[in-house]
Amino acid sequence: MRTQTNPSNGSHTAGHVCMFLACAIWGLMSPVGKDAMSNGISGMAMVTFRATGGAVCFHLAALCARSTETVTPRDRLLFFFAGMLSIVLNQCCFTIGLSLTSPVNASIVTTTMPVITLVLAALFLKEPVTPRKVTGIALGATGALLLILHSGSSSSSSASPTGTLAGDLLCLTAQCCFATYLTVFKKLIQRYSVITCMKWMFTYAALVILPLSYRDMAALPWTEIAPLHWAETAFVVVGATFAAYLLMMKGQQSLCPTVVSIYNYVQPIVACLVSVYLGLGVFGGLQATAVVLIFTGVYLVTQSQKRSAAGSVSPRPPLSKI
Repeated sequence: MRTQTNPSNGSHTAGHVCMFLACAIWGLMSPVGKDAMSNGISGMAMVTFRATGGAVCFHLAALCARSTETVTPRDRLLFFFAGMLSIVLNQCCFTIGLSLTSPVNASIVTTTMPVITLVLAALFLKEPVTPRKVTGIALGATGALLLILHSGSSSSSSASPTGTLAGDLLCLTAQCCFATYLTVFKKLIQRYSVITCMKWMFTYAALVILPLSYRDMAALPWTEIAPLHWAETAFVVVGATFAAYLLMMKGQQSLCPTVVSIYNYVQPIVACLVSVYLGLGVFGGLQATAVVLIFTGVYLVTQSQKRSAAGSVSPRPPLSKI
């Protein structure tokens, strides 16, 4: 078993680059995945493709890398719960939510993750809560609620470009699950290589999702789906699952949970530009107001985090029991 040492400045730089690229890919996934799910591929089928495809890709990567790391039985159990939060619940809620709402709304909701992560860090890691952080949390929550309440008063059609309440709430639930994963399992991820972590987590996720999605996969109109939409699905599996999770895990090993979650702001920028260009969503005054509120909240909590880190002699360890 490998123990992760304190990262150097070079590791921090690589971590920032990895997180930027991962979130840019996830931002592109929203309009691309939405288009595929609007043309024959159900939300649950897409989740199944992501989980099983990710498991296959990471097992192949482990074989190519000739990984010989030994995972303890206790850590295998922890990987199971990490996989449930970061893959099963996160992907199920987000992918199905994306099939019900617009890619613009789905990506805007993802920007609430830094605020959620900050709250969890205060509860689990005992990080100080300053007035600046509280203000940021309030602004971020206001932006998310404004978007969700507007969706609830709009058309309930899954094809509605303004989104639906159920879809936005599922996307928000996905952020809560992933923020919990970032906070609780930070030290577990540092103990093993990226490929080892992902191999175990996606294997557990696939074993859980496959029995639940059997009917959706059987009802899938395989021959009626156009090659373009299969190509979009392939991008979601290989790009937004295998490559993006690989990059995210690399960043997570050298950056603190709050910094990792901050990079979510890249997603709505990419998703909004692409989805509006493709005609898959709208970006009006209310969405712009929600973005401003959320981004202002993210900025405030980030600045507060930087001041707290500058005023401490050494960083607080993530969690001593995981």
